[in-house]
Amino acid sequence: HHANGHRVSHTLSAGATEAYEGARATVAAHIGAADRREVIFVRNATEALNLVAYSWGGATVGPGDRIVITEMVHHSNLVPWQQLAERVGAEIDWAPIDAEGLLDLDALRGLLERGPKLLAIAHVSNVLGTENPLAEIAAMAHEAGAIVVADGAQAAPKIPLDMAALGVDFYAITGHKLYAPTGIGALWGKLDLLRAMPPFLGGGSMIRKVTREGTTYADVPARFEA
Repeated sequence: HHANGHRVSHTLSAGATEAYEGARATVAAHIGAADRREVIFVRNATEALNLVAYSWGGATVGPGDRIVITEMVHHSNLVPWQQLAERVGAEIDWAPIDAEGLLDLDALRGLLERGPKLLAIAHVSNVLGTENPLAEIAAMAHEAGAIVVADGAQAAPKIPLDMAALGVDFYAITGHKLYAPTGIGALWGKLDLLRAMPPFLGGGSMIRKVTREGTTYADVPARFEA
């Protein structure tokens, strides 16, 4: 489509808007999202995970807070948390894997007892092919007071998904592994968390009102789609 969606009322723009929001509904259905507003379009899973680190992490994680990262995560779900820890003075704990490439759940349980703010984990490892018992792990993390940020890039093309059943708080996917064009991905997040988060990028379409005195922001998901 050769027109901006969500901006004007002419025919081409209306068609672009319909296609864009139709794609959001398709993604929401594929991953088992309860509300399509929980789906935010980004460039790839990397940007989705950075969005959480900068927006949720920047507003929530502070000096001395702990972050748990499993040793099998992709760099996309590792580097943003290292950068956040450096910026705010947080501490990172590493959940190990065993000789068979499985996550050591006993060790993870011990790290969660230290009261981390979040757990960064892959649903399926991009190197080992290990499928983590995400629902069980998410329940453990929540009991410890941590949120769960899951990289679903490898899982989304192959495994039936239901966000409520998995119990995670954020789930990132990328289009190129789902037979979509390159340069597109999505972040799923719980609606209450997304609504409480500040925007990741500022500019057009993510605003409600702009004045000299300040700016108020659009509702989710537009708030995160500048």
